[in-house]
Amino acid sequence: MKARTPSSSRVEMTQIVMPTHTNGVGGVLFGGTLVQWIDVCAAVAAMRHCGGSAVTASIDRLDFLVPIHVGDVVVLQAQVNYAGQTSMEVGCRVETEDTRSGERRYTTKAYLTFVALDAAGKPRPIPPLVLETAEEKRRHTEGARRRSERLALAGRA
Repeated sequence: MKARTPSSSRVEMTQIVMPTHTNGVGGVLFGGTLVQWIDVCAAVAAMRHCGGSAVTASIDRLDFLVPIHVGDVVVLQAQVNYAGQTSMEVGCRVETEDTRSGERRYTTKAYLTFVALDAAGKPRPIPPLVLETAEEKRRHTEGARRRSERLALAGRA
């Protein structure tokens, strides 16, 4: 199994917030809609890394930092931070983009765990990560720490 870099899993996805995506209170994006977009973006990153099917096992951290409004262009970026034997952590960063200036505003961050599945729906081995940059090493270290915390909370540490 050939090791892969975090950048090989990188995904960027763009959405426009339409009135149907909002909660009707000030034209603010439904949190659930954003969670759906994050899950799709992160799933593609996981599938790229493992080279096949992967399912969401958990979303253990999701922070809505500032509201997103109708008409905003939303840019989601995801990549694998940490890879274990059959599971991986994917980080997703969400920003809004001002189409006139190109400036971006950081709005949301999330960490998701995915498990790679074989044709029978059972967990299967995934490629290890090759860490090339200091940033990738930092993300990997933090991902390993979050994994330990998740396992401890689940009573499997």
